Amino acid sequence: MTGTVQEEAFAGQIRGMFDRIAGVYDLMNSAMTAGLHHRWRERAADRAELGAGDSALDACCGTGDLAFELARRTGPSGRVIGADFSERMLDLARSKAAARGAAGVRFEWADAVGLPYDDESFDAVTVGFGVRNLADLEGGVGELARVLRPGGRLVILEITQPRRPPLSTFFGLWFDRVVPLLGAVAGNRDAYTYLPESVKRFPPPEGLALIMDRAGLERIGYIVLAGGIIAIHSGVRPS
Repeated sequence: MTGTVQEEAFAGQIRGMFDRIAGVYDLMNSAMTAGLHHRWRERAADRAELGAGDSALDACCGTGDLAFELARRTGPSGRVIGADFSERMLDLARSKAAARGAAGVRFEWADAVGLPYDDESFDAVTVGFGVRNLADLEGGVGELARVLRPGGRLVILEITQPRRPPLSTFFGLWFDRVVPLLGAVAGNRDAYTYLPESVKRFPPPEGLALIMDRAGLERIGYIVLAGGIIAIHSGVRPS
């Protein structure tokens, strides 16, 4: 899939940003979520409904944490691929895999809006905190659905905006003011100023559900966690 000039420029900026923040990515995730991001990834992996021997793709895999959760469910006979377009993120994911002895996970370069995998390749596809960074959200969700086998599940874990005070007020203060300050301390304020901006631009949970529907998925549903800050969507490719 070839994007427009604007989409390709945006993708290049996002790739460069993640290359720059890769070294502090895990630390910042824990600081911003009080460590809860691990539990949210566990919940997302559960919704993939994988069993021993199944295959899964974790797109926009970052440093690999969701891919490792998927591998725990598929076991040594399964196949899990973590894909990302940031080589620095992939380097860290591979280092973590080697340290954990996670031989069942392979990390490789791929752009989620133009995946290099055949149709109907995986029993499940997941994305954790990545779809809001896609240059073409609609096309990217279509790509994720394309590589699912019939009956396979797409699971998307993403930040969303709470709509009711007091949490909506706290969310605004935290993401608009505190997170950029944390980013400045970590050495990249611009990246962590982009984060709240990207969340504001992203569709609400019902909007993402509609995009999944237009991609041809069925049995679409979502749960909202942490008082409305996190949403986990899932949908099934028709058999």
